[in-house]
Amino acid sequence: MALGFVRPARPEDAAEIARVQLATWRVAYRRLLPRHVLDNLDEAWLARRWSAAVQEPPSAAHRVLVAVEQAEQSYLVGFAASGPADDEALAPGEPAAALGTGVVAVTDLLVEPRWGRRGHGSRLLSAAVEGWRTDGFTRAVAWAFDGDEATRKFLTSTGWELDGAARGLDVDDMLVPQVRLHVAVPAEPDDTPAPGLTDTP
Repeated sequence: MALGFVRPARPEDAAEIARVQLATWRVAYRRLLPRHVLDNLDEAWLARRWSAAVQEPPSAAHRVLVAVEQAEQSYLVGFAASGPADDEALAPGEPAAALGTGVVAVTDLLVEPRWGRRGHGSRLLSAAVEGWRTDGFTRAVAWAFDGDEATRKFLTSTGWELDGAARGLDVDDMLVPQVRLHVAVPAEPDDTPAPGLTDTP
């Protein structure tokens, strides 16, 4: 029987995180992003960026988590990255103070498609919430592609809501619409599922 768990990313995970990111983008975003952009993504470059994110995070509140499926062998199958909300979390023209204080931004939440529907996304999000609570965050935000129905459905099924903000992400001179979602971070764990536990992507 396969078991799944989440742990903090380690430096040696960088190459696998990059592989999962590339594989997931090429499947999940093939109708959203230009094909040549997806085809030309450099896996080694992505791995170097993830290595820096894991080994030299901007703050202790910047976290990279990985999801692992463990059977006869262990497989890194997904990851999540988050940190204190900065300018990248803002909509165009939105003032820096618009989000308020105590806000964390999810920058990545991906599970490789072939490992979907096995609870890895829920476990990643639940573990992230525990870290956000420890760090004192009270609200989380995340940008999702407007056409990425799977991510939007997963987040909204776990308590996230659209907050009305939208933007166009410039991808090689093509503006790809994005919408922002948000959710309150519970102050204390209780008997109700934390965001990310009520559904399995």
